Amino acid sequence: MTIAAKTVVTRAQVEDFLYQEAALLDEWKLDEWQALLTDDATYYVPPNDKLDGDHRTTLFIIADDRERIRQRIIRINDPNCHAEYPKSRTRRMISNVRIANVAGDLVTVTANFVCYRFRRNERIREYVGGYRFILKVAGDSFRIKERRVFIDAHELGSLGSVSFIL
Repeated sequence: MTIAAKTVVTRAQVEDFLYQEAALLDEWKLDEWQALLTDDATYYVPPNDKLDGDHRTTLFIIADDRERIRQRIIRINDPNCHAEYPKSRTRRMISNVRIANVAGDLVTVTANFVCYRFRRNERIREYVGGYRFILKVAGDSFRIKERRVFIDAHELGSLGSVSFIL
């Protein structure tokens, strides 16, 4: 898909970026992950009964602006964060990556995911769903302007806390 006369975005480029993002999250390299975000980035996890809800009028599981993302990472990285100490081990699988729209230097991307979470003395948790990203073209790569996570589970209680970044 053409962004400008000289720039073309391919699914392979988008996939490589999403795989890089997943690796950073799986490796708990949250400062490096945070560097992938634009200054006005947002991170949303809507409730599973209102996936198209607006975070201003619907109670979201997560509705973070850039500062709240920064604060979330500070808390998660703190050894006193008992929800993630020791850190969970996660493994993300990303598939069905599609470029949904290109508008100027913004690329809307959708993908499916499975995130496996391993925690000592707990059963394996499987988070299944979809992503919708709004990526901003940045040179020969991208930065994340919006990251939206849609969890497919009908009942969220059995998944435990979402104390990590999906």
